[in-house]
Amino acid sequence: MEAALAAPRLPPHDPRTPALSVVDMHTGGEPLRIVHAGCPEVAGPTLLAKRRYMRQHLDYVRRRLVFEPRGHRDMYGAILVRSELPDAHLGVLFLHNEGYSSMCGHAVLALGRFALDFGLVPAPPDAPPDGAREAQVNIHCPCGLVAAFVACEGGRSCGPVRFHSVPAFVLAADLTVDVPGHGKVVVDIAYGGAFYAFVSAEKLGLDVCSAKTRDLVVAASSVTEAVKAQFKINHPESEDLGFLYGTILTDGKDAYSEEPTTNICVFADEQVDRSPTGSGVTARIALQYHKGLLQLNQTRTFKSSATGSVFSGRAVREATCGDFKAVIVEVAGQAHYTGTASLTVEDDDPLKDGFLLK
Repeated sequence: MEAALAAPRLPPHDPRTPALSVVDMHTGGEPLRIVHAGCPEVAGPTLLAKRRYMRQHLDYVRRRLVFEPRGHRDMYGAILVRSELPDAHLGVLFLHNEGYSSMCGHAVLALGRFALDFGLVPAPPDAPPDGAREAQVNIHCPCGLVAAFVACEGGRSCGPVRFHSVPAFVLAADLTVDVPGHGKVVVDIAYGGAFYAFVSAEKLGLDVCSAKTRDLVVAASSVTEAVKAQFKINHPESEDLGFLYGTILTDGKDAYSEEPTTNICVFADEQVDRSPTGSGVTARIALQYHKGLLQLNQTRTFKSSATGSVFSGRAVREATCGDFKAVIVEVAGQAHYTGTASLTVEDDDPLKDGFLLK
């Protein structure tokens, strides 16, 4: 029996449907399922065109990756594609329970390790005596080119990864919205590769550190829906990026401190980020810098109320995005591998394209 099981082979499956070969990782508890083989070609001259093509023609791949029975409603995925940018080492499309994101920081941190360990970028020369060398991995995300920096020893990744964001900016500060069940609530809307609404959980009668996750999800979702109904989200450079991704509830500790500040992100269809949210940290740093609460190169630590995992972030330099003053933000966090899998389909399976329970 042991000999029979020693050589891995695929179970019976539809030979017309290639198995999806995936590597599973997590960053701060937030999962990432990376497809490195088996996905049909994603057509399009640009990455945003590929994102539209994926949504219109290949959405069954997302459902098979993310939904039950192969995944769950909080699963997250990444499809590797070719980029049209000459400086990019890889392009990526981000998948979640509702569709396709424009940016995902926890995924970039994981993909930095993956790209180095799986040979998508060359390993730097051996480390000097005083520490590890870094490999730069240029990842073309739908929001733009993001540079990840991966420490390397002996040709393999090691330790935390950091990335430099696209220009991050504040779209609306101190915006009043009418939230059902809570009345008028003041929120901020900021962009870190994706747009988020930010509000202290205390304004909604909750403690982000101790409230039940379900109560935080309901409150955050109410804010998201209110903002979508009452405020138009526009990105200065692309219509594809002009949407509200979710709401981040915070502990209200926005002034600079060496102590961690806690938040939780609820995005897409009530999906809960287990990590501190890389693009959310990016946007929150931009918001704090915009309000004069943070200076360039002051590092803050952000803690997830879901798992206690932490990312660090700092504004490294000023930039612009259209007419908006912006900052480039560095975010750092630790990703880990959790396994590999080959996901198959049997043609007579009525649930082959997945399902979700709500």
